[in-house]
Amino acid sequence: MDYESCFASAVEGVRTEGRYRVFAHLERVAGRYPRAINHGPGPDEVVVWCSNDYLGQGCKPVVIEAGRAALAAMGAGAGGTRNISGTNDLHVRLEHKLAELHGKPAALLFTSGYVSNSASLTTMGTLFPGLVIFSDALNHASMIEGIRHSGAARRIWRHNDLAHLEALLAAEDPGGNQGVPKLIAFESVYSMDGDIAPIHAICDLAERYGAMTYLDEVHAVGLYGPRGGGISERDGAAHRLTVIEGTLAKAFGCMGGYIAGSAACIDAIRCAAAGFIFTTSLAPAVAGAALASVEHVMTHPELRERHQERAARLKRLLRKAGLPVMPSDTHIVPVLVGDPVLAKAATDRLMARHGIYIQPINYPTVPKGTERLRITPGPLHDDALMDDLVAALVETWDALGIGARGEIAAQ
Repeated sequence: MDYESCFASAVEGVRTEGRYRVFAHLERVAGRYPRAINHGPGPDEVVVWCSNDYLGQGCKPVVIEAGRAALAAMGAGAGGTRNISGTNDLHVRLEHKLAELHGKPAALLFTSGYVSNSASLTTMGTLFPGLVIFSDALNHASMIEGIRHSGAARRIWRHNDLAHLEALLAAEDPGGNQGVPKLIAFESVYSMDGDIAPIHAICDLAERYGAMTYLDEVHAVGLYGPRGGGISERDGAAHRLTVIEGTLAKAFGCMGGYIAGSAACIDAIRCAAAGFIFTTSLAPAVAGAALASVEHVMTHPELRERHQERAARLKRLLRKAGLPVMPSDTHIVPVLVGDPVLAKAATDRLMARHGIYIQPINYPTVPKGTERLRITPGPLHDDALMDDLVAALVETWDALGIGARGEIAAQ
């Protein structure tokens, strides 16, 4: 069998559909974010408009210094898995701080948000024989993977459709005796559309039908709530949730994932999750930087206020310019293109002509026909950068003929 031809054919199929991804070869510069050095085609310096480092924490001096101090004090690596010599004081302190952030008794660190979702949801299936997991249709790939590997029965409910969720819950346990173990898995902020789940209403259904809840807050932690505990903190719902999952790689600007919940829940997952047990723990520099970032974000609400103001201003400017901003209740600013080839052409032009880096979002991340530019303004994107971005988008839209522009009323 010609294995190399199979590899090449798979890549060619992606190219033919216009979905082939080319990585931007950039170099972040501490102290100059959102500007970055460009080692690829285009100008030597670009402005990044699509980073998940939503608050620019990855380049903050307080975070960098904490990481540097941990590296100097403890060395480069953790030295092992958490079970075998790889737990240090920074891991323990960080877990305590994350539990405090979400108002839960305990928390558990993982090497990434993807792993925390996949490993935790997989483990839930082993802990509860006969478990049925009710998953929102737009849940992240990491959640889908964990649910598939859990061995649990799966019920997919239409995105944020409470009536459909309730119908599925009722059908699963018609006697209402709560004898069937159930788990509702969903996100707070859906990162491609920027909409928000009705957490309290979902918790109401969970209580009515005797279900646990699992909330992915990765695109909300640090950004919502008085201390950055996410939408669940903002809405006063954290205490009603069984498990809250989050990341250290977005608003906190570092790396790693975690879950928070009751002491028994977290301990059970700690004892059984393969994705936790069989991997080296976070490096001291990462844990130290993350701890400093979480502490900083929790005590600086002005970061969240500025972040929301920046997103609102950009949406207004884009609508005024007649650009097709998709509805979004959050800091996510999606601009519809609707074609993968045009989306790629638009981002190539923005980089080459304007020194603006935005990554096109294509299938399978979003459905075909809804390809878009996903813009993530942050506190460090000032008015001048924002005005430059809008002008560049207008020039690009007109040059490539991406639909007709017309003033869109501000929402």
